[in-house]
Order: sequence, then C-alpha cells, then structure tokens
Amino acid sequence: MRYEIPNMRYTSRYTRNKFEIRSTTVENVRQITPFYAKQTQFQVRPNKPKLLYDKELRKIGQLVTQTKQSQFKPNKAKNKPNLSQNKPNSNPIKANCLPPFKGANLLVFARKTVYTLRERRTPAKYLWRTTSMFTRRDFLKMTGISTAILMASRLTKASDRHRPTNIVIIIGDDIGFSDLGCYGGEIQTPNIDRIAAKGIRFTQFHSESMCAPTRVALLTGQYHIRGYNSGRNVTIAEALSKAGYRTCAVGKWHNAGEPILNRKAPLERGFDNFFGTPQGCGSFFAPLTLSRDGKPAEDQWKKNKDFYYTDAISDNAVRYIKETPKETPLFLYTAYTAAHWPLHALPEDIEKQKGRYAMGWDRVRQQRLQRMKKIGIVKQDTPLSPRHPNVPAWKDEKHKQWQQRRMEVYAAQITRMDKGIGQILKALKETNRLQNTLIMVLVDNGGCHVEYKQSRTGSFLNKQTRDGREIKTGNRPDVMPGAEDTWQSYGYGWANASNTPFRMFKQYDHEGGICVPLIVQWPKVISHGGQITRQVCHVMDILPTVIEAAGVKYPETFHSRQVDPADGKSMVPILRGQKRKNHEVLFWKFSHGCAVRQGKWKLVRMDKEPWELYDIEADHVELTNLSRKSPEKAAQLAALWEKWNKSSASKKPGEKKNRK
Repeated sequence: MRYEIPNMRYTSRYTRNKFEIRSTTVENVRQITPFYAKQTQFQVRPNKPKLLYDKELRKIGQLVTQTKQSQFKPNKAKNKPNLSQNKPNSNPIKANCLPPFKGANLLVFARKTVYTLRERRTPAKYLWRTTSMFTRRDFLKMTGISTAILMASRLTKASDRHRPTNIVIIIGDDIGFSDLGCYGGEIQTPNIDRIAAKGIRFTQFHSESMCAPTRVALLTGQYHIRGYNSGRNVTIAEALSKAGYRTCAVGKWHNAGEPILNRKAPLERGFDNFFGTPQGCGSFFAPLTLSRDGKPAEDQWKKNKDFYYTDAISDNAVRYIKETPKETPLFLYTAYTAAHWPLHALPEDIEKQKGRYAMGWDRVRQQRLQRMKKIGIVKQDTPLSPRHPNVPAWKDEKHKQWQQRRMEVYAAQITRMDKGIGQILKALKETNRLQNTLIMVLVDNGGCHVEYKQSRTGSFLNKQTRDGREIKTGNRPDVMPGAEDTWQSYGYGWANASNTPFRMFKQYDHEGGICVPLIVQWPKVISHGGQITRQVCHVMDILPTVIEAAGVKYPETFHSRQVDPADGKSMVPILRGQKRKNHEVLFWKFSHGCAVRQGKWKLVRMDKEPWELYDIEADHVELTNLSRKSPEKAAQLAALWEKWNKSSASKKPGEKKNRK
C-alpha cells in the first residue's frame, strides 16, 4: 500500500525555527512486525540523545500494538488527539495516515523521520519524538524484537548485495520518441511509466536508424559495420554465460549481416533458450519462422485460435523468469515486434483507442510537444519541426476515418506490449528478483514512415490467414487495418507525429530516426526515481553497462578467438547520479542515412545529398543548417566519418537499400 504525505509547514515550539515537510511517500521504509503507527501529531525537539526512554518521550500522537497487519486501516484511527489543547505556538502537524511500522523502525521513526525535513533558517539536527504511551517493559520488548529482526534483515540484505544482478532488456520496435506516456504521448503505458517513476529516462539516447544494426550494436557493444559474425566480438549472452547466468531470448532476433531464417541464431551466440522469430517482422496472428530453441514452433499459432504474438512473447518471458532457479542469475532479452507493421491488434485493444485520434496528426503533435515540455523531456524553448512535405494538413486529408483507424491500431499494439511488460514485472516480484534486477526499456529506432504497397512481398508475408482467407495487402483506404486478413502500415502522417518534435523517420540518421526512449530501473543503485538525464548515449553502451552491473570482466578472448574492445561506454556512472565522460565522437551509417556527432556538432545527410551541419545542443530538432556558415567544421567532421567508414575490414551491412 502507498501512503501519500502532503506538503506541510511547521514552526518549532522550542526554537521558533520554521520547517517544511516535502510531499513524499513512505512505501520505501523498512517495515518489521508487529507494531504500527496510527493517526499521529508531530513536533520537533532539537539536540537530544538518539536512544529514547519512556521518560523522554513527548506526546505527538498515538502508537498502538497490533498483532496482525490486516488490522491496520489507514484514516480510521480512534481517539484522535484533541488539537485544540495544543499551545498556540506548537502548531502540530497532522498526518492522515502512516504506514505500518514494525520493530526496529520505531527507533528509526523516532530519530529519523520518513519525511524529508528541510530547515528554512538555521542548520541543526532534529529528532522526532514519540509519545509516552507504553511502559518501559513495552518499550524494551519492542526494541528487543526489532533488534533481532533488524539484524536478520541486514544479513539478508548483505547476501543480496553479493548476489549477481539480474539483467532484463526489453526492446520495442519502430516506436517514436514521443509515443510512450512517460515521454509525453497520449498512448497509455502505465507499466512502462511505473518503471520510469522508479528509474531514469534518457532524452539523448541514440539507436541506429533501423532494427537490424541496432540489435548488433546492442548485443556486441560495437558499431554494426564491424560485422556481427566477424569473429572479433562477444555478445552480452556469451559474456554473462561464462559468469553462470542463465541467458534467454524472446521475440524478434534480426541482426544485420546474418541469415534472417536461421532458427538457431540466438543459440549460436550464447543464449541457452530462444522463443521467437529470427526474421525482422511478420503476422502477429501467425508469425512465420516462429521457433523454440532452434526448432519450428509454428504449431503454437496453428493450434491456438487465440494466439497473438505480443502475448506469446510476454508469456514466454514470464515462463523463463519463473522456471529459473532462485540461486541462478538471469539475463532476459525480450524483443517485441510491436509496433512494427503489419498493423495487427486485438479487437478489444483497438476499441479502447476508438475516437482518440479524430483530432488528426497536427493537433496530436502540438499536444505532445506541450506535454513533453511540461514533464521535462525537452527544453521549454524546443520548437516543433515543420510537417513533412509528404504529409497533408489534417483538414485536407481525404480519408480521415481510415487514417484514424491506422493510428488506433498502432496505439493498441503498444498498449498490449505494455500489458506484457507489467506481467514481466509481476513475475520478477513474485520470484523475489525485482529488487536485484537492472531493467532497461528501449526502442530500436524512430517511427516508420513506410507506406506498405500492395505489390510488396517477402519471406515474412503469409499466403493466407489461418482459416484460409485471402490477405488484403497494402495501405488501402477501403480496408480498415487490424485484423489478420489485412497487411498495412501507419504511414508518413502518424510517423511524423510519433517522432515529435523531430524531423524524419526510421532509415534516416536525423534525430527522428535515431533519438529514442531509454528507461532504466535498478533499485539497488537508483535510489530516487523519476529522474531525467540529458547525457548523450548510444545503444552500443548497453553491453558495457550490463557487464559492469553484473560484475563481469570484459573478455579479451572467447572460445580461443580474439575479442576487440567494445566501442560503447558504460552508463553505470549515470545511473549512480554522476557525470559520465562522453564519447569523443559518435558515428552512424545505414540505409538512407549517415551521421557523425562530436561535442555539440552533428553532421548528417540523406543518401547522396549534401551534408547538413547542426549545433545539436542548441538545435536538437535540426532546423538551422550551419554547413555554409561553418564549412571548415563540416569538412572536418566529414573527414572523420570517411575514416571511420573505411575502418571496417568486413562487409558493411546497409550498403543496399533495406526497405523494412
């Protein structure tokens, strides 16, 4: 149960000093049975000994003895103190309810309040005092029980500190920077938001511009142009498996430079178990190449009419958590295909979004930017990028009902993923792993603008539905998306809204294609949740971060092969609230984009068009091209990029146009 404490002010009756009690909650206080605090008044007394005796206890409320926690009922205390009897200057503070306090924490309660006390005039240490409501025997009994339990709890916590950290990485697919609720989106993502409330959100975290190269950089800690199977890298799973971790992968695999139909691919790079699809996309109702531990698993959807891939990913992630022995550390890599096309969602999830996007993409963009400013995701002076040239004003859109439906299905895909993330959190809690788990939630690239054509085919496309119906492929306004017999994408207009406030999309190295959400929760390191950091990071930083969090040394060799150093840098200092030394320079190259960033400068281009130069710190939306004003800086960065691009001896993925 969560107990909210409002903002309050207090004037000491002893020193006349003024104090503020900041709004907070008390759910993090250690609780030891069987003593509970009820309706209470507070007052402060300075400079007294830490140990309390009954003759020193001052009346500020009532402490009651109960034997069962279920008997505790907030806001229902009897015999409330008569506030009118207090002296005029005492100005006691009322707390409507307090959490159950058990044993040793009564002492903690007495000398260190669960509230944040901030003195407004003179510095001094103040001690909370409780009422003389028990005999000395009651007090000693209470402290004796609490001491034993406190010692036991400290021993347990000491053992937890030496237990390896569990690692859970959750990655969404083709989701824009502003889609998630905790990043300003109207899409309801309460479980992701809960992780953000207890962790850190990154506003300058960068992926690659497409699914496959992002996954290579994530798993190897190296730039994807080095080659996934070059033989000179090590994956997170390989490094952790040597340290005794159980390593499990669920969902989409799809790494650049690797055969997309290899069902055993994850098992060949360090994972003990794999349930998912090796290729990059597919039907949410009947995903082709569905595999379990290297063997075909299409019978999962052939025999189950209620099969939905997002749910299957969540269910198998939960299964791996629950079946892993308690003493075995776990690395769980969960890669959802939501919200990659095709637009497939369950009817009940689509119904919840009905009418939400009738306002159109122009107003959605404006409202999102306002919320992003309000919650601190972007700076207050951040402008909204112009509507993309391929996107008409909403008032001029000819197929409003169809366009609304496309975004409704897209949002439904994300809400279903969020529900599955809630199940993963629940499983971690039920198995007593949550407090010792580093959780990362991220996206592989920005929203995807691709308009799916009727003529497009691929190994991912089913010939017919499970019950033999023809599949209507292509973005056809006469066909409402969502069902198994449709195959559509959400297109330019909504992708432009997803990537608010940025320009461009997936496949491009402008911020709209590569600046993505990253939310990190790590209870034993991140003590204050709801933080936002603007430190610049890259997806290849995840491997060094995980390695450090797990206490594992980065290997110089693996299975007798030489391993090159990681290109990424650990983000653990950021998670500890410190300033990390930035990358000296960052590079990108894939599909339609190329980019280099050094300090405040970013050089970027589309295909073979001229380079564009931006002061990315002052102009994060990339609206003012400075290449003509600062040609020397543009030439210097272009030379750096050319040198990096030639540095890989392996075949460079992404030379060909990849339409996914």
